[in-house]
Amino acid sequence: MMPANFEIAYPWVFWLFPLPLLLFWLLPPLRMRSAALLFPGYQRALDYTGGKPRKSALVKRRNFFNWLALILIWGLFLAALSSPQLVGEPKMKVKTSRNFLITADISFSMAQKDWEVDGQKVRRWDAVKSLMHEFIEKREGDRMGLVFFATNAYVQAPFTPDLQTVDQMLEEADVGMAGQMTHIGKAIAKGIDMFDQDTIKTKVMLLLTDGVDAGTDVLPLDGADMAKQDSVMIYTIGIGDPGSQSSDLDEKTLQQIAEMTGGKYFLAKDAEQLQQIYTEVDKLEPIEYEEEEHRPETLLYMYPLAAALGLAFLANLVASLVGLLKKSRNREAYV
Repeated sequence: MMPANFEIAYPWVFWLFPLPLLLFWLLPPLRMRSAALLFPGYQRALDYTGGKPRKSALVKRRNFFNWLALILIWGLFLAALSSPQLVGEPKMKVKTSRNFLITADISFSMAQKDWEVDGQKVRRWDAVKSLMHEFIEKREGDRMGLVFFATNAYVQAPFTPDLQTVDQMLEEADVGMAGQMTHIGKAIAKGIDMFDQDTIKTKVMLLLTDGVDAGTDVLPLDGADMAKQDSVMIYTIGIGDPGSQSSDLDEKTLQQIAEMTGGKYFLAKDAEQLQQIYTEVDKLEPIEYEEEEHRPETLLYMYPLAAALGLAFLANLVASLVGLLKKSRNREAYV
């Protein structure tokens, strides 16, 4: 019984197996001329017997082992031509369905050590970054990009399906690289510019911040209005406890941004809540898969082909040795 993962791509090839036998029956035999030995009394013998000279030919016949070798070679050749292969388990091919942009605040306030991870106090940014690594890893199928902002907003990673690169670029970012203040409107505008330069229509932005907008160039709600016109959905995440004295989180603005663009607002007071938020975003924006399946294939045609060539070489070698042996015996008999 053949294993479940063994397949033959072209099984109809084996219908050609009787073809040599059909040709053997239909085509005339190959006649080969052989040299004749003339002796002095040849003409007298013809006159005495009344016979007439005629041309002769030798029809060579193969023995059983020759026929067996030819049949095996033809069968192995057909086996190679049928393309046998080992087929792996089917895998769903992930479809690139949207541009997913992470826009993260790296202003000085993200350096506060008021979050706890594994029983230790850590900076807000370190906790956010750690959980963001897991989130990015799960988003296979989206083309992801990174924008970091504070006083200024800059593109850390353009849209790409290479999530390992995005993850590496995230790891290299740190607090203070974009300034000290928080300019949410400028960050949204930078994200819209990235979306405008791409052709994928589904556009999702995840905006994380722990502060209140301090910019004057682009106000947050103006940026949200531009995002709405450009069909960009924004999920906003507020970092920190708005009831604590060290927090200046503007929840109202983040809620309005989410409502205007068709997204949703989340509050993450600690790392555990942020992890739950990432899980919720995964449900709201699930990964889509293509209908077609990808199955890894390992071709095996070279094995029967190599066996056919090896058998042909061996049969030819044996035939040559048998021929030499017969000639040697004939010479000994003549002597």
